[in-house]
Amino acid sequence: MNKNIPIIEVFGADVLCASCVNAPSSKNTYEWLEAAIKRKYPNQPFTIRYIDINEPLTDKRDQEYAERIHNDEYFYPLVLINNEVVGEGYIQIQPVFKALEKLGFEPSE
Repeated sequence: MNKNIPIIEVFGADVLCASCVNAPSSKNTYEWLEAAIKRKYPNQPFTIRYIDINEPLTDKRDQEYAERIHNDEYFYPLVLINNEVVGEGYIQIQPVFKALEKLGFEPSE
């Protein structure tokens, strides 16, 4: 596996996005992704972070993504892996797994 540890970022908010009816909250999506990745790729390290777009953000890059979401360029939750968008709005797991496998992750199955 690649020695670089992927960084998974979930940008979201406590309030569900208008187009995400019946979808899990951003925080639930973050927790679900973390659990699913750990289960499918055990002992393969990654970093995952949750960024609340409605909280004060000190990182300029985080601020820019939050602003782009607020300006309707993206729906939230917005999921990035190593700065590449892999999902927005209603998140599906397969694109996330595919992106991780392109980085060298190997499923346990």
